Amino acid sequence: MRVFVQIPCLNEEETLPLVINSIPKEIPGVDELHILVIDDGSTDRTVEVARSLGVEHFVIHARNMGLARSFSDGVDYALSHGADIVVNTDGDNQYPQDRIPDLLAPIIAGEADIAIADRQTATIKHFSPFKKAMQRFGSGVVNKAAGTKLPDAASGFRAYSRNALFRLNVVTQFSYCMETIIQAGNKRLRIASVPVETNAKTRESRLFKNIWQHMFKSGTAIVRSFLMFKPHVVLMTIGIIMAIIGLIPMVRWFVFFLLGDGAGNMQSLLLGVMFMLGSFLSFVLLVIADLQRTNRVLLEDTLERVKRIEFGGPHVAGTQYTVLDLGHDTDGVEEVQRLRFDESSQ
Repeated sequence: MRVFVQIPCLNEEETLPLVINSIPKEIPGVDELHILVIDDGSTDRTVEVARSLGVEHFVIHARNMGLARSFSDGVDYALSHGADIVVNTDGDNQYPQDRIPDLLAPIIAGEADIAIADRQTATIKHFSPFKKAMQRFGSGVVNKAAGTKLPDAASGFRAYSRNALFRLNVVTQFSYCMETIIQAGNKRLRIASVPVETNAKTRESRLFKNIWQHMFKSGTAIVRSFLMFKPHVVLMTIGIIMAIIGLIPMVRWFVFFLLGDGAGNMQSLLLGVMFMLGSFLSFVLLVIADLQRTNRVLLEDTLERVKRIEFGGPHVAGTQYTVLDLGHDTDGVEEVQRLRFDESSQ
């Protein structure tokens, strides 16, 4: 059993030693434990500090690419090096690394595909009442979209089995947390929740400027992920509501028409026709969305097979790769060289 603990970092030279030194050296059921540092465009000595602490695996971004991209690149690196389980934690020492064995236990035992730490946010002292309420609300929305019952959907302290990572695809640019849960729930992956107590706060979050920005970006990610899997729920609901609203003025006009006063109530007919057209368009979009959903399922199945072929072979111990920024194309889309293997590190 080979486990990679990946640590996304952005200027974490001060707290990174606390994280790395608290990671257990040996874990029951684990044959190899590797630490992977993902440097997301740090301007301090994060990489140097990690090397001095014995870290041998790195993914380095030339500039800040965001948490979602850091997670995806780290997963690609870990899978290419034969990881059976990937644990994700943070470089700010928010999470208790000594609980990694508990996080791995349900996956090693074959009881879960994903294990997510429950920070028990109601007990965190530095969380305001409003933030605690929003955490509960956000987790409830994610659970509704995913069909799960997780108490802390926003927790980034989690473990993924190799099979789960083959089936998950991160497309958002903000955070992978909500998206992977919604995907996992809709793909019927087993998710376990492990209660933990967080460490004392070391700094403010660098993922978002304030809670409102966090709520907006998280909400956007949730909506996009939900629409990927259940577009029929939204479009059918809109179509039915508009049809009902459209029928009311049309029935009203028809009644007046039977009474011989239809010409004087044409506004009801026009209003009803407008809503009925909107309902018709919603059902047309529903058909298109369903066809796209079918196409997405086929593409994801193909991508899963490609991942199994790409990452299923033998790994090369000690190999590193760097993610390099190559600028922008004419459309402003970032182009990066995803993998550049450094043979000198072998």
